[in-house]
Amino acid sequence: MKMAVFRPIGIAIGILVLSSPVWLAAATTPKSKPAAVPANEIRITMPGSPSSGSLSWTIVVLLTLLTLIPSLLLCMTPFARLLIVFHFLRQALGLQTTPTNQTLIGLSLVLTFFLMQPVGTVILNEAVLPLQDGKITASDALERGAAPVRTFMLHYIREKDVALFIDLAKEQRPHNPEDLSMRIVVPAYILSELKSGFQIGAVLFLPFLVIDMVVASITTSVGMLQLPPVVISTPLKLLLFVMVDGWNLLIGSLMRSFT
Repeated sequence: MKMAVFRPIGIAIGILVLSSPVWLAAATTPKSKPAAVPANEIRITMPGSPSSGSLSWTIVVLLTLLTLIPSLLLCMTPFARLLIVFHFLRQALGLQTTPTNQTLIGLSLVLTFFLMQPVGTVILNEAVLPLQDGKITASDALERGAAPVRTFMLHYIREKDVALFIDLAKEQRPHNPEDLSMRIVVPAYILSELKSGFQIGAVLFLPFLVIDMVVASITTSVGMLQLPPVVISTPLKLLLFVMVDGWNLLIGSLMRSFT
């Protein structure tokens, strides 16, 4: 009976003894000093505007621009038209994964860079270099850089698409195309590029569609019902495309459509 009474007391004493070094160490350890707050603040100043903001705001602006780069590439360059045409070509040839999506996207990027290089040179000379030299502000550089891109898009835009977005935005019709805002030019340019890409793709489909129809009619007439016509028509379409040097003709026609 006595042992049952003293057992909890002994357990409590043992816990206190074992934990005493920990309490002593905590009591004898000096308190760590709080980290010193840096006296100086890192700031990044844009040329032409000495008090443009701190580092945090600069990072936010840069990250925002990086997230918008893919959208700008798709909406304000020939990339969309080129990629649509290449996908139509692959479907017309009866190929599912050859060339791969990565190959087509890479080819579209290279051709887009080839077409947009003169525009990029104008933006570099009129906006980027003066901004780096501190001759203009960031807003002026943005306005100067948008002008060559607007001029490029206006060459390939349809009046019907422009009129559509002017009516949707409820804006006054401008006297000159250069007076159009980017709010109108960019979506109208996207619609025009989509229409052009589908038109070229439909033209590409026609000769290969004729081959499919001829092969299907021949195999059906001779009773080759066990062999799908696609098995015969696909090599014939590839042979025709290679014999006429199809890639050279297609790329040349696409590049001349932007001149």
